[in-house]
Amino acid sequence: MNTCWACLRPVADESRYHTKCLRDLFGMAKLPEIDVELAKLHTLALAMVGHTSLSGIQRKISLDLAGDKRTLRVAIGRGRYILKPQAQTFPFLPENEHATMRLADRTGIEVPPCALVELKDGSRAYIVGRFDRSDTGMLLQEDFCQLAVKSPKDKYEGSAELCARLVHRYATAPLIEAQKLFRLIAFCWWTGNGDMHLKNFSLLRHVDGAYRVSPAYDLLCTRLAIPDDQLALSIGGTKAHVGRKKWFAFAEACKLPTPAAERVLAEIGAAVAGAPEVIDASLLPDDMNGTYGDLVRDRGRVFTRGEG
Repeated sequence: MNTCWACLRPVADESRYHTKCLRDLFGMAKLPEIDVELAKLHTLALAMVGHTSLSGIQRKISLDLAGDKRTLRVAIGRGRYILKPQAQTFPFLPENEHATMRLADRTGIEVPPCALVELKDGSRAYIVGRFDRSDTGMLLQEDFCQLAVKSPKDKYEGSAELCARLVHRYATAPLIEAQKLFRLIAFCWWTGNGDMHLKNFSLLRHVDGAYRVSPAYDLLCTRLAIPDDQLALSIGGTKAHVGRKKWFAFAEACKLPTPAAERVLAEIGAAVAGAPEVIDASLLPDDMNGTYGDLVRDRGRVFTRGEG
């Protein structure tokens, strides 16, 4: 039985995707043709704004459906999808991000529809639907670097506690959104993500005018590429090991009641047991699967056994 390239759950016969997964991402039951060549992507990427901070390696290409809805094409303007191809320096970043996004989804974190796709040359790329688009136009998205009135070059100059203060200052329902932030930051530490800087957290203004923490994006296990990578933003003054006491101290910074913090940590703990299965179902190579699985089991002890 195959694994769905979108949800990483088993899919029958020779299919690569569940019909529902394709509908969620593209609004139709068939995968569009991807009119993109890897050899041209790096040149196109230079003309587009934005890339992750993993040494600027992971390029982002804007795509949109053609008028006939059968083909995905490069869109210099306001495309509804972002495509991330393979990077030369750090292999398997698309598979890494996809696996991490699927883990986030199963840990109760809101993520946009996403999948892996095959390009014309046979290489795999990661594609994700843009959540700052609606039927009526673009939604206002402000990252925490903007909210903190910092220059983009200072995106690493901050802390998890600063993020909590920004949520309480600008979110429409601060306690609800602070709990989402608490879960997301705990997840990022658990999955070895050293690249969640201030630009990788955002508030999104929805069509009802409410400001909420945006769906998660740019989630990676950076330790698969940089084995000793630490957190981008400190938690309780540290960027390394974050024990249980520091998580409850961070919960206080988020102004979360202790029972709410305990519930979030318990829910992450409940996800630890199933995490290796998700990782094993991913399209990462076996050695990376093993490293990733060991990491989430090891760090998961903070949530399952209360260590630290």
